[in-house]
Amino acid sequence: MLLGMSQELSLHQRRRKPLSSELDGIPWWPVLLPLERENVARVLLVGDAEPGDYVCRTGRPPTYWFGVVDGLLKMNTESADGVSMTLAGLPPGGWFGEGTVIKREPYRYNVQAIRRSVVGGLPIDMFHWLLDHSIGFNRFVMNQLNERLGQFIAAREIDRMSNPDLRVARTLAALFNPLLYPGVGQILRITQQELANLVGLSRQRVNEALSVLQRERVIQIEYGGLRVLDLEALRHGEFCASRKALA
Repeated sequence: MLLGMSQELSLHQRRRKPLSSELDGIPWWPVLLPLERENVARVLLVGDAEPGDYVCRTGRPPTYWFGVVDGLLKMNTESADGVSMTLAGLPPGGWFGEGTVIKREPYRYNVQAIRRSVVGGLPIDMFHWLLDHSIGFNRFVMNQLNERLGQFIAAREIDRMSNPDLRVARTLAALFNPLLYPGVGQILRITQQELANLVGLSRQRVNEALSVLQRERVIQIEYGGLRVLDLEALRHGEFCASRKALA
């Protein structure tokens, strides 16, 4: 199966070969040599995920390396007492789980579609073949692992933050990581409810935080999404420091 357990039959039926435009949106596709592209093209699949569909589930063995061609996914863990922590939002261009695929160990997290999404899947054996044969692919994966480590450390910090404005700011900054999510570009297509799902706050509180960030000229809210005006301020919470200085 390319995708998770909910709606199993229909998800299986949604598997298909990627369109040429979808291949162009895969960030590691350009680093492959012609023979490598030919081998990948034979086995690479995409699946059309509906909201709530699981791409990965805790305890399941990996069979694919996954990436977001279009849409939005959420990676999270759940403790034994049912407390959930979001590790990452996964916007377009984000490929994830390379550490799990390299070690061929069961997933330690869930990945679920927040909205209708197109998810790419590279079979695990082809992933390892590329590691053995492609210098460009190796460099891409090493950069992914390095950036992902920093992202997960930041996710733990965000989860402990009591300031809702900072939680929203740092979550947005993570979604605009140009190395992990090159498909986002200048404008992130996301609704307030989707952002609330990622941050773990109410939609109303997220709306208030976005108003603060826009007033501080850190972001600009646009139709269907938002634009970041000052990424460093989002990452480091500098807008909070400026407000305190003016108080």
